[in-house]
Amino acid sequence: MQQESAELIGLKVLGWLAAEEEIFPVFLGSSGVTAQELRVRASETEILSAVLDFVTMDDEWVKACCQATGLDLHEPMRARQALPGGAQIHWT
Repeated sequence: MQQESAELIGLKVLGWLAAEEEIFPVFLGSSGVTAQELRVRASETEILSAVLDFVTMDDEWVKACCQATGLDLHEPMRARQALPGGAQIHWT
């Protein structure tokens, strides 16, 4: 996946996350970013990576996000892997 495609997926996931009243405040608290800062920095790779990292922590969040956005269940993780710092580490 190209970085540009990954960023577009990250923006879709961010849009879904921002609309989730129960999960969005948890993201803000865990990331340390404010809602205002998020609006300003939404297209930055660091923010999109953080969003994808957060959502992919929970399978139910991934399922809900993909159902709401029309994404394939594997796209959020693939997008995260395509962004800087997202490569999977193989220890063997």
